[in-house]
Amino acid sequence: MALIPPVGMGSISASMPMPSVTAPSSTTGATGASGSGASFGDAIGNALDSLQASQTKADDLARDAATGKLKNVEEYLLAATDAQLGTQLTVAVRNRAVESFNEIMRMQV
Repeated sequence: MALIPPVGMGSISASMPMPSVTAPSSTTGATGASGSGASFGDAIGNALDSLQASQTKADDLARDAATGKLKNVEEYLLAATDAQLGTQLTVAVRNRAVESFNEIMRMQV
């Protein structure tokens, strides 16, 4: 079985922007909202909107590839991989959140 070598970051960085992650500068009140005013719910909502957009783009490119309108198949492959990885990340975060919730519910009061 042959191993596939890893893709270098230089080859995908031009087509897929990498998200920037910054630590919140300060927290206010008991809600833990960052100083920028964005809440955790807004961050999750934005992430789900982004996932939906990437899945829609992959679906559109798949349709274009099937009908012969797409000239660059690599564009579809990148979009499909981006949507797949986003879905896997979302499922992993959801599973971890459910696991954490269940652990909190098992705590003795």
